[in-house]
Amino acid sequence: MIADPAFARPGRFWKGNIHTHSDMSDGMRTAADVCATYREAGYDFLALTDHFMAKYGFPIVDTRPFRTSGFTTILGAELHAPQTALGEIWHILAVGLPPDFAPLAEGEDGPAIAARAIAAGAFVAIPHPAWYGLTIEDAARIPGAHAVEVYNHTSQLRTDRGDGAYLADQMLAGGRRIGLIAVDDAHFACPDAFGGWLMVKAEANEPEALLAALKGGAYYATQGPLIHDIAWGEHEVEVTCSPAASVMVLGRGSRAAQHVAPGTTRVRLPIAKPRGGGFARIVVADAQGRRAWANPVHFEG
Repeated sequence: MIADPAFARPGRFWKGNIHTHSDMSDGMRTAADVCATYREAGYDFLALTDHFMAKYGFPIVDTRPFRTSGFTTILGAELHAPQTALGEIWHILAVGLPPDFAPLAEGEDGPAIAARAIAAGAFVAIPHPAWYGLTIEDAARIPGAHAVEVYNHTSQLRTDRGDGAYLADQMLAGGRRIGLIAVDDAHFACPDAFGGWLMVKAEANEPEALLAALKGGAYYATQGPLIHDIAWGEHEVEVTCSPAASVMVLGRGSRAAQHVAPGTTRVRLPIAKPRGGGFARIVVADAQGRRAWANPVHFEG
């Protein structure tokens, strides 16, 4: 058995949320309060990602003053530009932006500003695709995106459109190599914090180390369940986790295998079907229906 790359990487797992808003755009709390809220809830890091729009002054909120010895922040923003296939303004999550990232240029569209963010060193993700009807054709226009939001908590609470797995699986089936993230997207107009987060494996809880781990796919996404280890063999995968009601390995189309039994903490699943489709990904669900999502692995040939 070979350890999954995200779990084999040196370091430890750090808990963080990388999509959140403050009153620097349309959030209800100050940046200081938002950072304090996550720090006091036991998070190790936070990216405050206010809406990068002219009406808010194109903010990249400087959260560096709110770092402590046990809590860090990564600068970022939710970028916007015209326009998706449905005529919606683009939403593009960019984490690890420089403080002087330039405002939207005249004539710049969503894919162009996403490419500029990637060139500036950011981890770029496709946020809440179900919430605003992002199509697979739209997603293809951002070829450099590192991840897609498999779960957005506020979108789920407010519109029942928080699940991005369907788009992610279409992208993976088409050969796209993409990570899966879970986020709050908290605005604090309702209890929309602490519903989805990342466990990022890095050697230090520092912005540069966390950003490198994000870009390297060294993380898993969760609503609560913990994944302790994943090991891949030629014919099966072994998953070790917190007590689960079901553990699944999913692949292209309907290719899947699962173990459904309350209290499962270790299981081996056959992977012949997912392997034949080119990729596989692990999902762990607990008795409350909360899920954890590992990043996909890809099989040659």
